[in-house]
Amino acid sequence: MKKIILGLLLSLTTLQIFPQIPSFDSDSTQAIYFSLDDCLQYAFGNSFSRKNMLLNESVREEVYKQSKLERLPNLSASLNENWNHGENTGSSLNGNYGISTGVTLYQGGSITNTIEENKLLMEQTQLQTQQYENGLVINILESFLTVLGNEELLKYQQTVLEASQEQVQQGKAQFAAGLILESDYLMLEAQYASDQTNIVDTEIARDNNLLTLKSLLSMDPEVNLRIIYPDTTSIDQMILIPTRQVVIERSVQTLPDLKISQYDVDIANVGIKIARSSYFPTISLTGSVNTGHNQNFKQFGSQIRDNLAEQIGLSVSIPIWDKGRTKLQTVQSKIALQQAEYNQQQNDIEIRQQVTQQYQNVISALNQYNTNDIKQKAYAKTFDVYRALFNAGSITAVDLLQQQNNYISAMTDYIQSKYSFMLRRKILDVYMGVNVTM
Repeated sequence: MKKIILGLLLSLTTLQIFPQIPSFDSDSTQAIYFSLDDCLQYAFGNSFSRKNMLLNESVREEVYKQSKLERLPNLSASLNENWNHGENTGSSLNGNYGISTGVTLYQGGSITNTIEENKLLMEQTQLQTQQYENGLVINILESFLTVLGNEELLKYQQTVLEASQEQVQQGKAQFAAGLILESDYLMLEAQYASDQTNIVDTEIARDNNLLTLKSLLSMDPEVNLRIIYPDTTSIDQMILIPTRQVVIERSVQTLPDLKISQYDVDIANVGIKIARSSYFPTISLTGSVNTGHNQNFKQFGSQIRDNLAEQIGLSVSIPIWDKGRTKLQTVQSKIALQQAEYNQQQNDIEIRQQVTQQYQNVISALNQYNTNDIKQKAYAKTFDVYRALFNAGSITAVDLLQQQNNYISAMTDYIQSKYSFMLRRKILDVYMGVNVTM
């Protein structure tokens, strides 16, 4: 019954925190459109890895609850009935019944410190879940933005393909009229075929990245998932970047990584106390009530009453020599504390370095994006001018295709730098504990 109630409470909590997204029929060809928010919500509600993390939290919570019960007395009952038979004495029945209890009054602080240790472990497990969630958000961001980049690249490539098709038709007419050489016309056809291949390759890359995204969401790979393009003003908002010092301070306060290492230090400190508790005596209080009967069931009630006996006792167990086990455990616990402290200091340095590098990468990505934005606009206009010149017969196919390839290269660099900046900028938000939206 306790498990059923706990399961219902967990279900209600999940319903409140993560609104249920309709289940999908993997055989359906109808497209399902997800924004980034939809992806994150679905992943948090359905990711099998995250569910395992939550189960780890539940286990730690139950261990913590049980450790608190160690303060309470135990209680047990015993009952036995024996049938005896002898040639001279005949048959007889006798029985004994009893209830006993015991409670530890003092154990060198072992119970108190074990409770504290389990509490720290429970809280640390919650932080580890948060750490996993941050990684999941970053991975989803990467896949989502990569798919967006593929989709945007496809739009440009479709435009280029249409231009290539017009160029082939124009070249065919010019070749028939003797205005260009056959080699120029064949080059136009080759470029058209190359542009078609580029589209196929980008579509395959998009579909593969969609598979990766569905895997992160724990979604059936056969689901026809499509993504919703975010508001075009979102990148303008991303350009507003806090100062490096602000980013570092917020990240240090928010990231669970440093908190996890601090918990390792706290747990190691408690571990020393638990190890030392074996040096102290254990004081226990016990009590029992016993009775029984012998042979005559007709006098069962009076026998039970007459044989009733109560007992209460106080026991003290004093450790004198345990072959150095407690000393060894204490030394090992002290070493574990030193290791935890070193790891914490190292983690602090590495996290600050990681955040600083990420911040610098964001600035670099923004500069690259701005540069490539200017380049692709310039090459787009140049390509339009060269197309008009080629259609007028003023330049050769070689001149046209050179500008077209320049435009394709600039366009590809622009899209890559755009989504690279968006990804790095959003990762910065994850570090600072900012809600990731787009």
